[in-house]
Amino acid sequence: MNRAQLLRRGVAGSALLAGSGAFAAVANAAPSDADLAALRLVIATELLKLDFATSAIGSGKADGPTTRLLHQMHADDTAHYNGLASLFTGAGQTPATAADIDFSYPSGTFASSRSIAKAVWELATTSLGAYLGALGTVQTPRFKLPLAQIAANEAQQVSAAGALGNGPMVGAAFAPALNADQVTTFLDVYES
Repeated sequence: MNRAQLLRRGVAGSALLAGSGAFAAVANAAPSDADLAALRLVIATELLKLDFATSAIGSGKADGPTTRLLHQMHADDTAHYNGLASLFTGAGQTPATAADIDFSYPSGTFASSRSIAKAVWELATTSLGAYLGALGTVQTPRFKLPLAQIAANEAQQVSAAGALGNGPMVGAAFAPALNADQVTTFLDVYES
């Protein structure tokens, strides 16, 4: 490499670094109302799953494998909620908490281990769809990776729930993404 090539690379590198300042400004820009709404929905799904797991474990009706899965999901969903709440707080917003939502469940949800396992699969599948839908619409760069990471864990939860016999262990090659209306309609079933 001669001196002219070195200088050209130096100028190109400087331009790249200067341009990255613009990227940093975009990355730190305030999230849009639509992005905050997407976060609100996935926060609500996490709160529902946490409440469900607590109620299902407390019912004493879940068998050993289902109880173990519920405990793991509760730990994962607590981490998901805390991460999402941190993103929401970082955007200057106050996230919903368990005290903000009164959940109710269809009759028979906690009647047996089988009914609990079926509900686990439905909740995990819908939650995965909510995250995929959010990923398809969210524009705020700092939201994308955490949403994708949580979606990966939600897919694992769906597979584990399927192993309990209430759904497929491996789903569609392209899992369905749910839009905000579909997620809201699902959540309405569980809110008193």
